Amino acid sequence: MRALKWGAFVCATLIAVAAHAGPEVGDYSGLPKDLAAAAVDYDLAQFRSNRAELDRLLADDYVLFGTGGRTLTKADALADAAAPAGANKSVMISQQVKRAWPNGAVLAGVVDASEVRDGKRTAIKARFTDVWAKRQGRWRVIFTQIDRIP
Repeated sequence: MRALKWGAFVCATLIAVAAHAGPEVGDYSGLPKDLAAAAVDYDLAQFRSNRAELDRLLADDYVLFGTGGRTLTKADALADAAAPAGANKSVMISQQVKRAWPNGAVLAGVVDASEVRDGKRTAIKARFTDVWAKRQGRWRVIFTQIDRIP
């Protein structure tokens, strides 16, 4: 279950959130303004475990291919978002990739994340890819893949 929670936390992918002293949104220059705003909202919703905001930003047909070979649906991701959050979260994104085209985008990179849960610090370093689609005028995450980096 812990791997599932980490998958949701990181799938989470928190593109460009650096959360040492609180979340700071990274550089979304070069992206359409509405996509950049949605990406910021998604980052913050993941960091804050904001279930309502994640529900708004994840497509109904969202799928996550997570660490350990797990596949999660939107319902799975939202259930994990409702779980008690850890403390002292730290998230750093590197090797960021941003590609956008009309009604679609890929935002990807490497995430180093850690948090204290049940008195223990846990950490993950992983490569992630989020695929976005603009549907009915609104950007939604439709797919995430995240793989641990040894």
